[in-house]
Amino acid sequence: MRRDIVVIGASAGGVEALRTTMANLPADLPAAVLVVLHVPAYGGSVLPAILDRAGPLPARHAASGDRIRHGQVLVAPSDRHLVVDDGHVVLSRGPRENGHRPAIDVLFRTAARAHGDRVIAVVLSGVLDDGTAGAVAIRGRGGAVLVQDPEDALYPAMPSSALEHVEVDHVASAAKLGSVIDTMCRTDVIGSEREPSPLMEIEADLAKMDGDVMNDPVRPGVPSGFSCPDCSGTLFEIRDGPLLRYRCRVGHTWSPESLLGEQALQLDGALWMALRSLEEKAALSRDMGERASGRGNPLTARRFGEQADEAVRAARLIRSMLESDIAPTRQLDEGS
Repeated sequence: MRRDIVVIGASAGGVEALRTTMANLPADLPAAVLVVLHVPAYGGSVLPAILDRAGPLPARHAASGDRIRHGQVLVAPSDRHLVVDDGHVVLSRGPRENGHRPAIDVLFRTAARAHGDRVIAVVLSGVLDDGTAGAVAIRGRGGAVLVQDPEDALYPAMPSSALEHVEVDHVASAAKLGSVIDTMCRTDVIGSEREPSPLMEIEADLAKMDGDVMNDPVRPGVPSGFSCPDCSGTLFEIRDGPLLRYRCRVGHTWSPESLLGEQALQLDGALWMALRSLEEKAALSRDMGERASGRGNPLTARRFGEQADEAVRAARLIRSMLESDIAPTRQLDEGS
């Protein structure tokens, strides 16, 4: 048996790593390559053109129903999960994972379910830990896992997370990963495929928005007491081997790190909303105070003046919280 399906995930700093990896793959690679790069939902992605120019393998955006063929590179388009089915791919607007669509974990997990030990996962530069749960799924089905050397990655968090939680076959720079992939795809291995777990089956079907799974009242995990940042539904705590993650009823999924990051972003938005409300309250109170004073009502004018002063003090406190940099800035540029 030979491994012939290569799934690659990248996020911030990933364009350069992908370009370098593709440049070192041969034209006769005996495998298909499927790629997810975190990109914003709006607008298009120029990644296929970049990868097509980078190396000898032709690259293009995937379309639902595309057959998985050796020697081609299929890239997930913006706002669509790249789902691997039996011998072909499907594009899905299924629930976001770790705040992303396309998500690396969806590609990895569905490839593991569909093709087991034929799969090679490659985790490249990125922030937080998307790709780790998918790499665990691939390893659990007998597949191989490669990781970009964190010291070679512009953003080492994703490779470091995979190294921490998964038994990795190779760690290499982006410049060397291409030759490692080529060698592995040409090497006979003894099959070690194991059946997909019930959890893997459920999560893969949720990514495809399978009606039976979406409507099933039974959800894996236990209620966590946290709410989903995407839909405000209850998050269920799921233990998957060494990993902890949270999934809501409709399928949005969060690792602990990603959940913390999204909560910080929501807090940032709430603080700006509060600041706007306080500024408006202060301005309206001053206006009403001036009107009351013009009508000869000094007591009413003073009351509105006190309300304006209270709003200004509260706004000053909110501004100090915003200046403390308590929330991160969301990465919006493609792979950066």
